[in-house]
Amino acid sequence: MASGRIYPETEIRRRGTRRMSAMTPPSCPTLRHAPGGGVALSGEWTLAGILRTPAVHLALLAAAARASRWDLSAVTRMDSALAVLLWRLWAGRFPEEMEISPAARAALERIAVLPAAEPISGAGEESALIGGLRRMGTFTLGIVHNALGLIDLLGRLALAVGFLCRHPKGIPWKEFSANIYRAGVEALPVSALVGFLIGVTISYLSALQLKTFGADIFIVNILGIGIIRELGPVLVAVLVAGRSGSAMTAQIGVMRVTEEIDALAVMGVSVTLRVVLPKVAALLLVMPLLVVWSCMAALLGGALAAWKELDLSVIYFFSALPDAVPIANLWIGLCKGALFGVLISLIACHFGLHVRPNTESLSRRTTASVVSAITLVIIADAILAVFTRNFGV
Repeated sequence: MASGRIYPETEIRRRGTRRMSAMTPPSCPTLRHAPGGGVALSGEWTLAGILRTPAVHLALLAAAARASRWDLSAVTRMDSALAVLLWRLWAGRFPEEMEISPAARAALERIAVLPAAEPISGAGEESALIGGLRRMGTFTLGIVHNALGLIDLLGRLALAVGFLCRHPKGIPWKEFSANIYRAGVEALPVSALVGFLIGVTISYLSALQLKTFGADIFIVNILGIGIIRELGPVLVAVLVAGRSGSAMTAQIGVMRVTEEIDALAVMGVSVTLRVVLPKVAALLLVMPLLVVWSCMAALLGGALAAWKELDLSVIYFFSALPDAVPIANLWIGLCKGALFGVLISLIACHFGLHVRPNTESLSRRTTASVVSAITLVIIADAILAVFTRNFGV
């Protein structure tokens, strides 16, 4: 026989009343406009009610800017979410003309003691000057943050190099050779092609002007100094930043997303020694070689274009090149290549190590890495051009 609990009649009546009241839907929030620019609210103003009636929410936002009198005497309930909304629409103060129910006043008074929040749209707009200053400040703080991160990374690299000087058996030769192959050997075809086409373009455009003044032989000076000293290192740096720098940032970023960086730290493996240092050392070695390779391709393209446009033989072009371009220009180009390689690798590793564990951060950091590397390379080239203006001329 099934056992059951017997309730008194009053208890049964009370439970039935409670169940019926629970099934009764709550009163929806309503808004109506009163004469004279007034706004009257009634019903239960809760977050769930606003979500069920989006038109009332939009009407409230629209009425907040021009309402002169508020009537909340018919509001039977107000939760914290709607109290915060009204308080921000009122710019953190009660309206001068207002009628309010005890429930609404209690909810708003709880919000009034909290710290002031920024007004939402409709109660106040940020001026263009303040917005511009805020964006400028955010941009400046971002630059300072990245600069401090690069300095910190340089310090850790110095410690890693010092450790390897004491323990040469710990040099990561495999990682070093793999980065040399990916950043150097695989970049030879594209760098040669771009260099050759740039040389042809510059030679062709220069020949059109030189023929006008009868200064055909100066094509050697223009191409030699322009390509070896300036254009070659910058061109290779832009190619490497877009090709190898982005790949380095993406690789380290994926390691951050998949928590491989954390796993290396847990196992006691230095991320700077195993991940960052091989990339920096590889680009330090590879960039000067790529500069020489690209300059050779660019000079060959320029010589062929000069032979076609100015009837200067290729043999004469290369035989006159050492006299037109002092050897100091070559050393300046090689030093620029090495410096640009270090800058590109440091920026790529810095942004890769600061990727957050989501795909959006990975794409944003990769883009920021390429843009920052190219910008910094151009700034460094301009500074070096000023300080080395008296060398190799």
